[in-house]
Amino acid sequence: MTETLFTEDAYLREATARVIAADERGVVLDRTNLYARSGGQPGDAGTLHWEGGEAAVAEAIKGEAGAILHTLAPGSALPPVGAEVTLGLDWTRRHRHMRMHTTLHLLCSVLPGIYATGNQIGAEKSRLDFDLPDPPAKEWFTERLAELVAADHPISTTWITEAELDANPQMVRTLSVQPPRGAGRIRLVRIGAEAAPVDLQPCGGTHVASTGEIGRVEVLKLESKGRQNRRIHIVLPE
Repeated sequence: MTETLFTEDAYLREATARVIAADERGVVLDRTNLYARSGGQPGDAGTLHWEGGEAAVAEAIKGEAGAILHTLAPGSALPPVGAEVTLGLDWTRRHRHMRMHTTLHLLCSVLPGIYATGNQIGAEKSRLDFDLPDPPAKEWFTERLAELVAADHPISTTWITEAELDANPQMVRTLSVQPPRGAGRIRLVRIGAEAAPVDLQPCGGTHVASTGEIGRVEVLKLESKGRQNRRIHIVLPE
């Protein structure tokens, strides 16, 4: 398995690691600070540097048996197996994803009891689908999100057992993405105080440290994708 450094520190921009495997599919390291594509969040891009060489990482994706595969840009050199590498993160792109991902959690918080049916996170725009036949106007969403951003709620993570999640199934807010199982524990992302969180749900993605870091959010439009399914499109103007 690849140790996922981003799980505990989403702000780690550079890390050292050792090459476990390398071929035309990409490079597997013993640990990484690059998030692997999952749950609607794109995989990170970055760079690999080792003695005598360097390569551009196009995207980190999930491999086999818990490994993370760092796919390389066409024509990139491969580092030798066993080599120590310095792994640099495309921070500008990642930070946009972090701000977007946290905003989608805030969208869930303003619609209590309503389940998300799909999502997609991007650096330029993102969207979240809800089982919501009669949604408020886009201006209402923009105002509610602005209030939550301005409140600068802290964001933290905690862990529970799979059995605890089974006893509290309402914490899962997405119908399309279920938390990964098999490791015996589930990571929760909490927005707000522990005693009275604004939002609390299973998530393996990367997030900002507080809602104030998101900045201005604009809901572009609401789109009908079926009898009850409504798609909410958001952008970060800055």
